[in-house]
Amino acid sequence: MDIHELKAVVEALIFASESPIKLERLAEVLDLNPAEVSQALDALQDDYTQHPRGFFLQNVAGGYELRTRPEYADHLRRMGRSRPFRFSRPAMETLAIIAYRQPVTRAEIEYLRGVDSGSVIKTLLEKRLVRILGKKDVPGKPMIYGTTKEFLELFGLPDLSALPTLREFNELIPEDGFEEITVDGDLPLLAEEGDDRESVLPDSDSGGDQSES
Repeated sequence: MDIHELKAVVEALIFASESPIKLERLAEVLDLNPAEVSQALDALQDDYTQHPRGFFLQNVAGGYELRTRPEYADHLRRMGRSRPFRFSRPAMETLAIIAYRQPVTRAEIEYLRGVDSGSVIKTLLEKRLVRILGKKDVPGKPMIYGTTKEFLELFGLPDLSALPTLREFNELIPEDGFEEITVDGDLPLLAEEGDDRESVLPDSDSGGDQSES
């Protein structure tokens, strides 16, 4: 199989996959060395870069997926094919804490936010953006939380090492009301080593003991 045919087959497999497909799975299906499949993926990326289309190839959640371009989201929305996630400020704050502090307990989340976060965590669990990782080996055995594969897919991240800085993440948090983030994801990836990851999460001393409104 030459590189042109291999590119076409790989593209078809990625297109047909219901979720991001891993390099190893592609190699297994094609009965090829992963290095050969990787070459085809690189060639596809070059094709899409040189000849832009309405979609692009993205390494997300440890696999590869064809995604529509974010600039066409409005058109897709009018066709009813793309519905944005709506996040409240409490949900975005809680998701940021879990993403950067995982594994983390509810008590640790509430210490950082200064408010009861049970209902927000429940909502994030229902949306499958966070999951229960187990129980912490301390008195009371509290549950610990972490992010999911769906979290990576939503924000277009290949893995957790590609998370933006906390400052960039918190820029997405609205001052009030809701912030819309499309399913295609638009979080900036870390471009360089040495980026400032200083926490800009809520100051644990500033919230006081409050309940979620």
